[in-house]
Amino acid sequence: MTIQFPDFLRPILGRMTWRKSKQERVIYLTFDDGPIPEVTPKVLAILDEYEVKATFFCVGENVQKHPDVYAQVLSRGHRTGNHTFNHIKGVFIPSEVYVDNVERTAQLIDSKLFRPPHGLITRSQRKALEADYEIIMWDLITHDYNKSISPQTIIKTIKRKSRNGMIVVFHDSLKAEENMMAVLPMALEFWKKEGYQFGLL
Repeated sequence: MTIQFPDFLRPILGRMTWRKSKQERVIYLTFDDGPIPEVTPKVLAILDEYEVKATFFCVGENVQKHPDVYAQVLSRGHRTGNHTFNHIKGVFIPSEVYVDNVERTAQLIDSKLFRPPHGLITRSQRKALEADYEIIMWDLITHDYNKSISPQTIIKTIKRKSRNGMIVVFHDSLKAEENMMAVLPMALEFWKKEGYQFGLL
């Protein structure tokens, strides 16, 4: 289970953004897989409480189903990114089909940010997309969707791995809801206590 992909290997995978400035004490908080009415509004309420803005990588199908929830994300001042229409795994999809799926989502999400679901993207898919999108990976993935990991374990990992310019991934999904809702307030309190600011991608 990879929490923080090794820094020295990242350039080998091509032109993708894993982390922002090492000199700035800033956390880039992101959420994947929404928006859904059962979870996303709860996330927005927590972010409002802590006065934090985040970037939501949205699945096109969910945006189409729940445009009111997507509108809430934007109206609260958060940023959004493209996470494909059907949350597809790039390594199992022909490049033309994959790019078409991303472009279908672009009809619903006006953003030049793209995150490949599961972090899986082939070289040809990346080359086809990188002229039009900044491909955002992550510096830390919380694995909040993994029910075998406790909130206590996740927050310990966050505290141990946090660093300047970190892009961190949570999920506003049903699978991740329990862990995410428990960990997010603790993480925000920790980062604020440690003097981190919060940036938008």
